[in-house]
Amino acid sequence: MGMNCCKTPDAQGFVPMPDGALIRWRRFGREGPAVALLHGNGEDYRCFARMVGPLSRRFSVVAVDSRGHGESTRGQGVTLGRMSDDLARVLAALGVERAHLVGFSDGANVALHFALDHPEQLGRLVLMGGNLCPAGVKFLSQLPCEVGAWLCRRLAPVSAQARRNGEILELMTKEPSFTPEQLGAIRAPTLVLAGDRDMIRPEHTALIAASIPGAHLFTLPNCSHFLLRDQPELTNRLVQRFLEA
Repeated sequence: MGMNCCKTPDAQGFVPMPDGALIRWRRFGREGPAVALLHGNGEDYRCFARMVGPLSRRFSVVAVDSRGHGESTRGQGVTLGRMSDDLARVLAALGVERAHLVGFSDGANVALHFALDHPEQLGRLVLMGGNLCPAGVKFLSQLPCEVGAWLCRRLAPVSAQARRNGEILELMTKEPSFTPEQLGAIRAPTLVLAGDRDMIRPEHTALIAASIPGAHLFTLPNCSHFLLRDQPELTNRLVQRFLEA
């Protein structure tokens, strides 16, 4: 996915995790409620380049590079649950008691972990292109991940890069593993967004929205999985309106 350049952060740094990982954060805007942004698999905070500017006019935006991505290190391993715990520690280190979350793709799955594991730190929840399990991804979108992960496993004994790439790809082939019953415990106001040509099966997206009490579902027209690339103005308008409600 192509990326526009993000605006310059107002503050940035690293927060060390108990297992030795260093998590990179950047903060945009100093006023208003906190909003944390969680990017997708294989990306970094720049996937939100088209959202950071508009949001930071009304909110204090914290954009994190998930462990093993961008400038963050992997520590003792990359899992969605660890990424959720990393975010909780980053917010605490920044003095943020409660934050709204906007998660894209695997970032939406991290946000679901956060909603279940750290509900006391969560305000509102925006899920963009998340899934409950790997079966929620359409076959032709999931196949390259499965093949890539298999190749990385074969090359892992002789290639450190293959080991790193395989660990990231396996987030999409082995995780997440939520049930609709688990999502029923989420009490945060929730907005579920997806494109009408999303790589996530539409019935799967509908199940996520139906499983979270009171969640709102909006399907963006003429849009793939990459909402901020295909429909940036509409995506920003929907997210900002929901967070300001």
